Amino acid sequence: MNRREIVLAPIVHVLGARPNFVKAAPVIRALGAAGAEQAVVHTGQHYDERMSEIFFVELGLPEPDVNLGVGSGGHAEQTAALMIGLEQEFTSRSPALVIVYGDVNSTIAAALVAAKLHIPVAHVEAGLRSFDMSMPEEVNRRLTDQLSDLCLVTSPEAIGHLANEGVPVERAHLVGNPMIDTLLANLDSFDTAKVRAAHDLPERYVLATMHRPANVDAPETAAALVRHLHGVADLADLVIPVHPRGRATLLAAGLDDHPSVHVLEPLGYIDFIAAVRGAAAVVTDSGGLQEETTILGVPCLTVRPNTERPITITHGTNRLVTFEELVPAARKALKSGGPGGSSPAHDSKPPLWDGQAGPRIADVIMEFLGE
Repeated sequence: MNRREIVLAPIVHVLGARPNFVKAAPVIRALGAAGAEQAVVHTGQHYDERMSEIFFVELGLPEPDVNLGVGSGGHAEQTAALMIGLEQEFTSRSPALVIVYGDVNSTIAAALVAAKLHIPVAHVEAGLRSFDMSMPEEVNRRLTDQLSDLCLVTSPEAIGHLANEGVPVERAHLVGNPMIDTLLANLDSFDTAKVRAAHDLPERYVLATMHRPANVDAPETAAALVRHLHGVADLADLVIPVHPRGRATLLAAGLDDHPSVHVLEPLGYIDFIAAVRGAAAVVTDSGGLQEETTILGVPCLTVRPNTERPITITHGTNRLVTFEELVPAARKALKSGGPGGSSPAHDSKPPLWDGQAGPRIADVIMEFLGE
């Protein structure tokens, strides 16, 4: 059986949110080069054009074969709607393999449906752990890994996490980080000056993103966060593209009351990373942005008690901070160029973050289907 013969049934990619699109682009490209038949299911979990559709255009992704249009809702409501729609898609398409990405609700919904239909599952970004089960993402990624036939790992420590949870070693493959493939492939497109001009931004600024439920859902917590973000804005202009999640609570807490806070609508991938590239520092609770700042060499302050990406901490570009630690840490980062008071080594990269994760993932998948 040759490679062309083993991919007559499609490989189905399930994408639901911005990070999924960024990770999927190099995988879809590499599998296409290997001759695989593919289909893309967009769940519509992110339904704002700037959070979804624009990414397909900018990243050269094929138009989705279907958009389930699930939209927002509570975890049970959203996941149930995802499972119903995905079961219909998988039943009609009979995939050879379902590929899921990251840790959003679309990820676990697709893995559950595929497992119950006896369709193999590959999980890109497997094995990441925050060890905080209060995070919906931690629940999603742990369960997805248990259901996955292929655990495609972005950093070495994740192999150990999978082993500790009883995932057979032959399922785990260290392949590198496809999000970094996309970043490196688009470096020449990240025009910071253009973004500054388009949004009337100063030359020196701190960029912030906030969307985690623990930080933005409760009004009193959002108000405390805004007070400390205003403290950062006392040091340097603060640019914050506001995610749909938390927008109402952050604005109600007076986020845009400070004269040095620039509240923007969500940005497309190219403009957003261009803004990150030009920042003096980044304040975030995102997972992927910790990785992107690591490659770009931008000091990152992560407003969380833990991270599933500890490699960004040991690499020296990222630091976990509490609300109370945020302003002093920002002052250090702005003064020294590093989140911990020293400049990170920008010329090095974590293992296999070299722009070739997509081809390695395609090789693993094609070999698996051949077997």
